[in-house]
Amino acid sequence: MLRSGVGRPRTRPDRVLADKAYTSRRNRRYLRRRGIRHTIPERLDQRRHRQNRGSRGGRPTGFDSEGYKKRNTVERAINRLKGFRAVATRYEKRAYIYLGTVTLAALAIWLRT
Repeated sequence: MLRSGVGRPRTRPDRVLADKAYTSRRNRRYLRRRGIRHTIPERLDQRRHRQNRGSRGGRPTGFDSEGYKKRNTVERAINRLKGFRAVATRYEKRAYIYLGTVTLAALAIWLRT
């Protein structure tokens, strides 16, 4: 949808993949209100607390394990790219030069494997 006014268009992600640090009710409620699907694993202490409350504890949170595996793959790829100092610190001023640096680092990683 194009925005009629000035400024950048507002965008919303289709899905949020996060780790256990973001599993609070407040975060989940915020995402639900904005209509954003989320995949956040539930911490063990929260799960036990919910189960101890019985029927008043609510339903278990939905969790897509296949989607979460993809998140892990992306995180590991970013960590490998940040092994290159020029990518991690971004010395280049222009975006197209930085993109070339990232591409070169990705090629080096690909050739090593």
